[in-house]
Amino acid sequence: MTRYNVHTIETAPEASQPLLAGVKRGWGFIPKLQGTLAESPLALEAYDTLFNLVAAKATLTPAEQQVVYQAINVYHGCEYCTAGHTFLSRKAGVPEDVIQAIRDRAPIADTRLEALRRFAEVVAETRGFAGDSAVDAFIAAGFTKAQVLEVVTIIATKVMSNYTNHLTHTPLEDFMADPALRWIDPLGRTARDPALVAA
Repeated sequence: MTRYNVHTIETAPEASQPLLAGVKRGWGFIPKLQGTLAESPLALEAYDTLFNLVAAKATLTPAEQQVVYQAINVYHGCEYCTAGHTFLSRKAGVPEDVIQAIRDRAPIADTRLEALRRFAEVVAETRGFAGDSAVDAFIAAGFTKAQVLEVVTIIATKVMSNYTNHLTHTPLEDFMADPALRWIDPLGRTARDPALVAA
């Protein structure tokens, strides 16, 4: 099996080193996802650019952004990102019942957030061929035409991270072993190397 390194600033390809330094400044540490993405300076820069653009410029609220991120993490069965975005969702003020509903693939009681989650899932499931009725229902729930495209942008960001984790077997962060964060795909999908799974 092909192994990927989780790079530090010192071990990363030269073009990734300043990018990882920026990640460390922003996060206070280098997440293992970014350490893995550093194998390709292009992939690392593309992912961090999209992630930071969403945070800085999206009209969806930080909590709404997390609902979309997490819906796609769960849809893709990404244990690393679901654990990470459980932490980020709490930080963004997403109600606990909403967090748990998404993790459990259960309906969200808040109808607006359920419309947001469902639209994101349908777009991912249909590879964008969601149809006019899905777009119309999303807008009828109080969202905008621009936010249709913001959902697409967030999905693109998650495709990069989720697929990277599946293909490279990104190990979990130590803090993700916390039972309050840890998530195991109820559909039984996993692409991570069992030798790298946190206890």
